[in-house]
Amino acid sequence: MGIDGGYVRNWFDKKHKFEVIVGKSILSFEEDEEGRTPSRKRFGFVQTLDTKSKRRLYEVLQSQDLQMNQDMTFLSDGNDSLRQLQLEMSPKAIHILDWYHLSMKLTVLGQYGKGLVACEAVRGEAICEKIERLKWSLWHGQVDKSLGKIDDLESSIGSFRETYARYAGLVKALSELRTDIVNNRPLIPNYGERYRHGEPIATGFVESTVNEVVSKRFCKKQQMQWSKEGAHLLLQTRVRTLNGELSGIFKRWYPDLDMKTEEIPLAA
Repeated sequence: MGIDGGYVRNWFDKKHKFEVIVGKSILSFEEDEEGRTPSRKRFGFVQTLDTKSKRRLYEVLQSQDLQMNQDMTFLSDGNDSLRQLQLEMSPKAIHILDWYHLSMKLTVLGQYGKGLVACEAVRGEAICEKIERLKWSLWHGQVDKSLGKIDDLESSIGSFRETYARYAGLVKALSELRTDIVNNRPLIPNYGERYRHGEPIATGFVESTVNEVVSKRFCKKQQMQWSKEGAHLLLQTRVRTLNGELSGIFKRWYPDLDMKTEEIPLAA
């Protein structure tokens, strides 16, 4: 299960946005004679409004015939609210910090490193090499070594304080990466080992879900502002439509309703 957040423009507080939580649960099967394909379910809600978000996620898994003794893996970007929701729902599951989240921060550090090379080639290259070693340590889940290498980087860049125009940004980027690692220490696995075994390490499949559920309807080219209640209700309709469940719900509510639609020719 991958969980991520998106932001929607607030109707009542026009200068701010509020967060909506979306995600996708993929129940994969071992190879069998039935040739079953993975079951995929999307979900979404406004967490500050939904008082039963934990139950909502549980019902998503139940709809996929999840057995309580099955292994579960949660992936997220380390957001405090998402992490807490995951742990409350299934504390014994495997909880993983999205590698893409760390990789993006390391890419930013790499860009700063190129700037240091432009200032002073030899020392700049040495720092770039240290950034690569930091990435290697994180990829292999070596948290303590990674924190030590951040300490080393912070000491090494001190000499660029007066010569590098983006020095303050580099310091901030290192500090934010340290905070992420410390806050998510239990969620950082050996990504390399998981990758070699074909196990998930990133939430790319959730990024597409954010686009499906939130961006296309609420954000991209949309100037509408939303109440939390309105956004929450539309999210329920949106995910049920994408999951192919909406017609079944209508049939249950209105057994005599003919769900077939006739094609009406356009007026000349």
